[in-house]
Amino acid sequence: MGYEQIAAVDLGSNSFRMQVGRVVEDQIYPLDTLKEPVRLASGLTKEKMLDEAAQQRALDTLSRFGERLRGFQSDAVRVVATNTLRVAKNAKAFIPQAEAALGFPIEVIGGREEARLIYIGAAHALPIVKHKRLVVDIGGGSTEFIIGKKFDPLAVESLFMGCVSYTLRFFPDGKVDKRRFAEAEVSAGREIQSITQDYRRVGWTEAVGSSGTARAIADLLESNGLNAGGVNGTSGITREGLSKLRGLLIRAGSAADLKLDGLSNDRIPVFAGGLAIMSAIFSELGIERMTYSEGALRLGVLYDLLGRFHRQDMRDATVKQFMQRYQVDMRQAARVECTALQLLGQLIDVDLPENESEVRFLRWAVALHEIGISVAHGGYHKHGSYIVSFADMPGFSKKDQERLALLILGQRGKLEKLPSASAVDSNWRLVFCLRLATLLHRSRDDQSLPEILVKQSDTGFQIELPADWLLANPLSSAALDDETPTWKRVGLAFRIKPQDLCVLQE
Repeated sequence: MGYEQIAAVDLGSNSFRMQVGRVVEDQIYPLDTLKEPVRLASGLTKEKMLDEAAQQRALDTLSRFGERLRGFQSDAVRVVATNTLRVAKNAKAFIPQAEAALGFPIEVIGGREEARLIYIGAAHALPIVKHKRLVVDIGGGSTEFIIGKKFDPLAVESLFMGCVSYTLRFFPDGKVDKRRFAEAEVSAGREIQSITQDYRRVGWTEAVGSSGTARAIADLLESNGLNAGGVNGTSGITREGLSKLRGLLIRAGSAADLKLDGLSNDRIPVFAGGLAIMSAIFSELGIERMTYSEGALRLGVLYDLLGRFHRQDMRDATVKQFMQRYQVDMRQAARVECTALQLLGQLIDVDLPENESEVRFLRWAVALHEIGISVAHGGYHKHGSYIVSFADMPGFSKKDQERLALLILGQRGKLEKLPSASAVDSNWRLVFCLRLATLLHRSRDDQSLPEILVKQSDTGFQIELPADWLLANPLSSAALDDETPTWKRVGLAFRIKPQDLCVLQE
């Protein structure tokens, strides 16, 4: 572990948050936190476009966060974006601006990956117990439900409902009445019903809330003596307390007119939607009491980042699970990996820290390059690419999965189907290594390969092979010849040079 400090940035649908932690052995101690109520989800139009005002609020906040993170190495900071940037149709155009303002790359993570990280954060902030916990996190645009034991999540789900989206949908003018609140509860209840049976079957002993909505409700109930026993009574969130708070909000007619101690000004605009969702959660899942955990997504991101430094990368575990699930031929994967990494080692220095990402993605792509065979042998590269594009892959961001899908798709067939990129884009190098390695191991045996020399230039690639090997292996030789026009169609050269002949074949 080379860093004393690491940082996590959570670009949520309601708030943007940053946490800086100090690393001491395997523990993270918070040093600094920043939070700003950006309300990104409120800027989503009916067409799922992020409006200019929300984008500007986000960029202004990220510029301030970026100042705090100056001097941090890129791999000591992890930035994750959640539901709003998952659904916004113009997210791909906005994210480069956001990255420029912050100074670090942004990962848009899937709902279940968000849930996994939330559980890790919550679990690290709570005492270790033997029983199972249900962790619930009501965000601005989605709500995550996780059942886990100790530090291991057992069931993860993300539902499309949040305090911002529900407030805008059911209480757009801020007014709250019995009918509107009941409609919000019923809508949330329908969402929760999709997981109720499975979650009750897994079971849990303790329910835990995390993040802003749970904390705001718990603070209100405790500060105003709404739980059983009054001010000195039960802590956290109770069914009785929720019922009382619900009634007080409806009688007040709006969160702004709710005269209770402890309701912060930045929580008022989204409070009604969050309370309706929490009320539905208690009803549908039969919860009587919920405790609160200070740990959530940011802390989970920090511990996940720490795991990567300690070579306990969740992505490695996910790839291993996928290999088992899709019955990958381990011996063939090992052959292809050995050759692919040898080829890459001739093109870049694989021991340099800045090249670690390329090495890891090539390893993962090789490990998963044949998972599509489990669907059908014909077009298996397309099936494999589809699987890694849309599957839940713990530890991988959406961008990670897109890159992995590109490499798997590019292992054979036409290259025009890959996204256009400049000739020096590093993905072409990885596609070249994977493609050549799979071609050379088509026989799927342990016969040794000849010495292969490869070079890369701004115009493409050159391969040197013994002339006698090319003559003795006409199938492989013909396949290599076919690569030349394939690469030419994407504007790159692919030259084959027999090692003991001075003739270049275009």
